[in-house]
Amino acid sequence: MTAVDDARSLYRDRLHALSTASVHQHFDAFLDIPWDEPEYAIVPNDPRWVLPDADPLGHTDWYKSLPLDRQIHIGMYRQASMVKVGLQFEQILISGLMQYALTLPNDSPEFRYSTHEATEECHHTQMFQELVNRIGIDVPGGPAWFRKIVPVLTVFAARSAPFGFFVGVLAGEEPIDHMQKGVLRAGSVGHPLVQRVMQIHIAEEARHIGFAHQYLEHKAPRLGPFEKASISILTPVIMRLLCDVIMKPSKQMRRELDIPDEVVDAVWWDSDSSRKALRDTFGDVRMLAGELGLMNRVSKRVWRALGIDGRPSRYRSEPSFG
Repeated sequence: MTAVDDARSLYRDRLHALSTASVHQHFDAFLDIPWDEPEYAIVPNDPRWVLPDADPLGHTDWYKSLPLDRQIHIGMYRQASMVKVGLQFEQILISGLMQYALTLPNDSPEFRYSTHEATEECHHTQMFQELVNRIGIDVPGGPAWFRKIVPVLTVFAARSAPFGFFVGVLAGEEPIDHMQKGVLRAGSVGHPLVQRVMQIHIAEEARHIGFAHQYLEHKAPRLGPFEKASISILTPVIMRLLCDVIMKPSKQMRRELDIPDEVVDAVWWDSDSSRKALRDTFGDVRMLAGELGLMNRVSKRVWRALGIDGRPSRYRSEPSFG
């Protein structure tokens, strides 16, 4: 066997392992969350909805100075809003995966895992929407441009530029995964429904992120010089763009909750601590970009200009470093 054959065989084995894991360890939104248990009930004036210090907004003096009932309402709104944005991203991802699967030939190693991932993402959308419904706040999720333009771009990329599509997959998955792991590691999750949703999402997203990493690693050697140069520059742009959609409160949320502009600016991303948090979010992606040969003199400047440069992770999901 040649080195190319060995790499292909290893790639197939890794995708098969991911598929097998999805068969034997998966979750159902309505079986694995005790929605109707008394401890999980969503009731008025529940202090478990107060945002923890691990949340960027919850850490601010402005938020801590508010009356308890306002802190609770803002906490519920913020959790519902982030979940709704995550739901919308999952819906877009599912449509992209199905478009991508349409291009695959028989015996493709990617087909089975793509459909496993789409199945799990469908459960995530059910889980997220159920949480939003029970919180009872009519949040819009992402900005209008995201909901209108990104689905169209995703369909095009999934069929015509799958390498770029899977970069976009990571751009949507990495910020949420990094944030949720940070909150759980800090032991500061308030309401148990939020905690259980995070636990399930993290467990299955680990496989989804792993698939994107494996795909990009396998396909990167086939990129031509122009493609490689282009994607090296587009990668940090896509990462930062989707990170802001996912992490920053929408204009509607800021208006409805009367969050001062200076608070939003400080938290996203004008203060030293928030800029560090932004850089830390992409340690795994910088590691991957380096391994794929997508870190060059020009692209490094783009990472720096967007405020998401820094040292790469030494291994996937390495905790934030100083």
